[in-house]
Amino acid sequence: MTNLNRRSLLKTAATTGLALATPAFIRTASARTTTITVASLLGDDKPETKVWVKIAELVDARLPGQFKFNIVKNGALGGEKEVAEGTRLGSVHASLSTVSSLSGWVPELQILDLPFLFRDAAHVRRTVDGDVGTDLKQKLAAQNFVVGDFINYGARHLLAKEAVTRPEQLKGKKIRVIQSPLHTKLWSAFGTTPVGIPITETYNALSTGVADAMDLTKSAYAGFKLYEVVPYMTETGHIWASGVIFYASGFWKQLNDEQKTVFQDASRQGAAYFNQLIVEDEARSVEQSLKNGGKLLKPEAFDEWQKGAQGVWQDFAGIVGGIERIKTIQTA
Repeated sequence: MTNLNRRSLLKTAATTGLALATPAFIRTASARTTTITVASLLGDDKPETKVWVKIAELVDARLPGQFKFNIVKNGALGGEKEVAEGTRLGSVHASLSTVSSLSGWVPELQILDLPFLFRDAAHVRRTVDGDVGTDLKQKLAAQNFVVGDFINYGARHLLAKEAVTRPEQLKGKKIRVIQSPLHTKLWSAFGTTPVGIPITETYNALSTGVADAMDLTKSAYAGFKLYEVVPYMTETGHIWASGVIFYASGFWKQLNDEQKTVFQDASRQGAAYFNQLIVEDEARSVEQSLKNGGKLLKPEAFDEWQKGAQGVWQDFAGIVGGIERIKTIQTA
């Protein structure tokens, strides 16, 4: 399905669906089953889909027969931005997203994307479980995204058609980036030409020369078979890819208090399950990539990678709450 067709589908569904949203909910509620449309970028074997199977099981165990999860897989409803737009329009009820892709609506989310800020996954978790996470949830709710919990996709690494271990080797290359100002600024600092491309269109962009490189987590690298077009992975670990489990506010408002509690509890358990799956999946993904021609590299001159990225902190300090807030997180 083309990008244009997906957008048309979402808009058409939203246009017809918004007018009928309440009657539709009443009809399904009277039959004691409400169908939830959930968007997943990947297939049955990946954490992005497995987490929704888990959440569905947890919800059904406490609210038997009340909800049916229609999990639409393999990016059939589009990339993260398109799914987020569909959620705001009402044609998608729930999904996962990196915070990067939601930063257009909530710029403050970019604090979780600052390069070389977080030491490890535990450091990220402490941050989202504290005041920073609470503040970001409130800002997302104001933009019609109700957060079930934060998730961790793992660290992002550099992927390229040719071996790149030092930052100066990136100069002049076209790099696919998440459609986010921070990611654009980060890779511009290394002399690249950033190109914003939805993840579902990235494979073709790399294979046809629209882009020469990109960055991504190890799990998604294998999930999208990108080792076929960018075989070199340099383990820069420059950004820990935080994300959220979210629900459309229109759907959420139609839940009663008991149902909301069940969905929140299921989302928290689902997030812990997802984070565990990602760790396990990364090991399998690296093995799969290496078996299919992928090559794993260690970065050289690591201080130069960090130095090149540090300007992003200053550029985005005013957006994410100030340099002192950033430093507080850094030392937490």
